[in-house]
Amino acid sequence: MRPVRLMKVFITRRIPPEGSAALARAADCEVEQWDSDEPIPREDLEQRMAGAQGLLCLLSDRIDKKLLDAAGANLKVISTMSVGVDHLALDEIKKRGIRVGYTPGVLTDATAELAVSLLLTTCRRLPEAIEEVKNGGWTSWKPLWMCGHGLSQSTVGIVGLGRIGQAIARRLKPFGVRRFLYTGRQPRPQEAAEFQAEFVSTPELAAESDFIVVACSLTPATRGLCNKDFFQWMKKTAVFVNISRGEVVDQDDLYQALASGQIAAAGLDVTTPEPLPTNHPLLTLKNCVILPHIGSATHRTRNIMSVLAADNLLAGLRGEPMPSELKL
Repeated sequence: MRPVRLMKVFITRRIPPEGSAALARAADCEVEQWDSDEPIPREDLEQRMAGAQGLLCLLSDRIDKKLLDAAGANLKVISTMSVGVDHLALDEIKKRGIRVGYTPGVLTDATAELAVSLLLTTCRRLPEAIEEVKNGGWTSWKPLWMCGHGLSQSTVGIVGLGRIGQAIARRLKPFGVRRFLYTGRQPRPQEAAEFQAEFVSTPELAAESDFIVVACSLTPATRGLCNKDFFQWMKKTAVFVNISRGEVVDQDDLYQALASGQIAAAGLDVTTPEPLPTNHPLLTLKNCVILPHIGSATHRTRNIMSVLAADNLLAGLRGEPMPSELKL
């Protein structure tokens, strides 16, 4: 009896334990992993990918033509532990007939929670307030000291009313938001009905919103969408939050808008590049709160993401329907 030939799978990083366990149980796979929380060096990745039939990667791994060439003709499946796929060379992947799995839906709630947390942190100036407690700036109660902006009776604009955009609106509604606006490729009347959200142009959303949350996908149309013009349309009292992708925002223009008082404040969970250099001008501003891309960072969510990524990979290798396949 001929021995069964195992399918080679490579994982680009340590992943949560439930996803690792799902792959370890796969008797038809030989699993190799970069056993570190830090990214695998590019040369090592190209070497380790040679001959692999399956790849489980993260959003910080750039899967381009050179890597696909290094992997060779055996590569059948790429499973990314992310909802975003802008790190994948999709045209090249499609040309080679490689299937792609991703993890939509499962991180919606965690990302929406983080968006609301970041919005409140930014508009109520919490990092500044904490620092004042630590450095002795808190001397007495003062009527105008550390005042921020509240959500009650406000207008909130959401750029991209997809799963995450809707989840953000759902969480903000109980704060007494008076009006929701949204923009995107096209109106979404069914989804918008829950919040009585109005579909408007990008300039109108920027001009009329007290708070703006960017939750769209990164596409050629959205790359650099939030630029000098966008910030000039905004109110001087408005607060800007981005939890989508860093490339949606022109960071030089954002810096100028914040430093000049064109807008009140900004909260970012995503930047360009990631990680943001510690000497970046945005980090010098008190009215800019920056987080290290932790939108989906809850234990439960990351475990679920890892299991879905593993299940997508195994299904693809076995020629079965994936739980979440990206249609190319």
